[in-house]
Amino acid sequence: MTKQLALGFILPEKATLESYVLAANEQAVADMSANAKGRGEQFIYLWGATQTGKSHLLQAATEIADKANRSAVYIPLDQAKQFSPDIFDDLEQMDLVCLDGIEQIAGVPQWEQGLFNLFNRIRELHHSLLVAADCSPLNLPIMLPDLSSRMSWGLCYQLQPLNDQEKIEALTKDACRRGMEISEETAHYILRHTQRDMGSLRQLLEQLDKASLEAQRRLTIPFIRGFLQQRP
Repeated sequence: MTKQLALGFILPEKATLESYVLAANEQAVADMSANAKGRGEQFIYLWGATQTGKSHLLQAATEIADKANRSAVYIPLDQAKQFSPDIFDDLEQMDLVCLDGIEQIAGVPQWEQGLFNLFNRIRELHHSLLVAADCSPLNLPIMLPDLSSRMSWGLCYQLQPLNDQEKIEALTKDACRRGMEISEETAHYILRHTQRDMGSLRQLLEQLDKASLEAQRRLTIPFIRGFLQQRP
């Protein structure tokens, strides 16, 4: 059972591995999948710039664990700061713990101690831990020396951003998942005339999905051109 919504966090739409474009991150995704299933490396640290898919992969890992009959929890630490470090209590009982945005709690003694204790409890039970941050373990501003050293254990991967062709592949995948058809030419048009980061592109695709359903129109370049012209 994936325990994420029950903790009170607000999550985006469900992320799956099928909707993730591997690109240059194939080995990282393979090891992450093994970790989620309880195989391979027990601790994996993913890092990279915004829109490299860190949150997507951690959420997808909970689904992989669920399909393998393993319990899993996903915690976005930018929201967890509204709570307290007590949120880490007993999480080691889950087969897989995914902590997203650990840079958010770096430098806060109570949170660092809570994470350090959780790390040790998970390791003692031989359960799995996935963490994500916007920087490498060496650049993570953690004050607790023992926690800092532990962040360098296990496997560490820097996730690489998608190039333009890979973004087009991601767009067509997302459109297909939504039951829409989008040609490569149309995807190229979107990429040329909108913000190019994947977060903005996926948000636009969601808006186009709703607009096309309301208008009973296909996602053609003329339809998209008209939609973009009407946007504020």
